[in-house]
Amino acid sequence: MQAARTARTTSSRAVCLKHASSAHHPNSAARPHHRHAATTSSHTARNICSVVAKTRPAVSGLKCQAVAEGASGEKTTAGKAGVRHVIVTGCSSGLGLRAAADLSRKPNHHVIMACRDFSKAERVAKEMNMPAGSYTVMHLDLGSLTSVREFVDSYRSKGLPVDALVCNAAVYLPTNPEPSFTADGFESSVGINHLGHFLLCHLMRDDIAKSKDPRIIIVGSVTGNTNTLAGQVPPLADLGDLRGLSNGLSDYSNVMIDGGEYDGAKAYKDSKVCNMLTMREMHKRWHDQYGITFGSLYPGCVAETNLFREKRAWFRWLFPRFQKYVTKGYVSQQEAGERLAQVVSSPEAKKSGVYWSWNGEAKSFGEGSAGGSGGALFENEPSDEVTDDAKAEKLWAESLRLTGLA
Repeated sequence: MQAARTARTTSSRAVCLKHASSAHHPNSAARPHHRHAATTSSHTARNICSVVAKTRPAVSGLKCQAVAEGASGEKTTAGKAGVRHVIVTGCSSGLGLRAAADLSRKPNHHVIMACRDFSKAERVAKEMNMPAGSYTVMHLDLGSLTSVREFVDSYRSKGLPVDALVCNAAVYLPTNPEPSFTADGFESSVGINHLGHFLLCHLMRDDIAKSKDPRIIIVGSVTGNTNTLAGQVPPLADLGDLRGLSNGLSDYSNVMIDGGEYDGAKAYKDSKVCNMLTMREMHKRWHDQYGITFGSLYPGCVAETNLFREKRAWFRWLFPRFQKYVTKGYVSQQEAGERLAQVVSSPEAKKSGVYWSWNGEAKSFGEGSAGGSGGALFENEPSDEVTDDAKAEKLWAESLRLTGLA
């Protein structure tokens, strides 16, 4: 049974490169069945690092520098006074890429593209015609807590300020019949979408707080809010009593947050509930003390993003057309990126603790509905579960433990 489980873990379609050995996780002793997969992935990551090291200067104390000054290091705006530095995770495609591109074209902005696929991020930034020197590409694999810590160390070693952090990266694995796991042994959707970002926010908090306009934005989802039409499509998001999370999300009997059987679509929706609960809890605990503005958002239905790359071909053809002509909830990747960029830097999104949406032309269902092209920014109403303070506190405590912060 043990060998079979290890084989399944190794062969699962992992979306994020597993960068570090499970031995680095504080509870690694409880996860022997993932050690082989994590070790294999660490070897792959070291090979990538060695290739990068041949073309990038090394930083003392780090395994891999993996930094590129976008298009022109000589003309870079990084580190210059008066420039707003924004870290965006998962910005080599989709919503994150469009937001990064929009921010890079704003006056006095510099974008740090924190991505797992370093070379792809460099390539697509140039394809999007992001201005020379307006961005820096850095390696970050949210599927490895060690990689998150190394990213923070590498960022600080560059001496750059940080004014805003955008937690955008996500994996969606609805067709996976069995779960895949991160390098630290967590189910991938929750490990990457929630726990990786949870640790990143904690480690970067003090750096961000030094900004004149500090913000942490965590991308939410309408599918995680059951007070919306999209949120009523089965399987529904439901964290239950968090028994699976309490047990570590580390084996097939505890792979889902609520302790239920694995469902890739539900795992994604549950991770989005975690994202929105975390934003609200950070606002409650940190806003007054550190002055950071916390926000989440639903930018509309970005129906043509790579987030749906795991879906079948017929779905990828039909879904955008259904959203565009039936629900009217469709939003282009470009417009969604502009909306995310708006929440990152605009004065109208300065209020903290808010779940933002746009009252476009989408047909409404419940008070939490929003989306569609056009419309103005407004404060949306999340679901009862997303506003459950007791659940948010328990999620916070368990996430601290699992990420080694407690």
